[in-house]
Amino acid sequence: MLWESFRKGDKEAFATLFRVHYEALFRFGSKFTTDTTLLEDCIQELFIELWQAKSATPVLSIKAYLLKSLKYKLLRAFSKKGKMIPLAGGADIAFEWSHEMALISKQDSDEKKQRVLKAMGRLSNRQKEIIYLKYYQNLSYEEVSEIMNINYQVARNLLYQAIKSLKALLAGTMEIFLLFL
Repeated sequence: MLWESFRKGDKEAFATLFRVHYEALFRFGSKFTTDTTLLEDCIQELFIELWQAKSATPVLSIKAYLLKSLKYKLLRAFSKKGKMIPLAGGADIAFEWSHEMALISKQDSDEKKQRVLKAMGRLSNRQKEIIYLKYYQNLSYEEVSEIMNINYQVARNLLYQAIKSLKALLAGTMEIFLLFL
């Protein structure tokens, strides 16, 4: 297993972890900041700290572990810059859609795309985040709940409410269901 090899000091396994997960980490981090320099620095610091610590903590999902670690590293970086972002369980931190066109790429009409984008823009930040994690990153509910620091059932309920809200915002059209096919 790649993670176990890395923990035993295998530099090639470490490099592979970086190569495999860098793009997903960058895309996820770009939802929290447009400062690419800060984002790249946080990703590099994350991997430096991983190499130095080689945590013995069991990791069920490497991707979920790295995404959650990056999220908290970014939040700490914001805090150091004087931008206070709450970390409490129910906190609704900033989460921006910068790749929303990928989510609605199956829609061929600009009018339909605009309606869906407008509806998604009206969702809460946590609803946007869970849709991104579940559908962009294809993470399980367990991984999503770990990253968002919520329990499994809350993750399921939050996603259900996000989809329900989208459906209501789209005024009964079937567009929302086409998005996730």
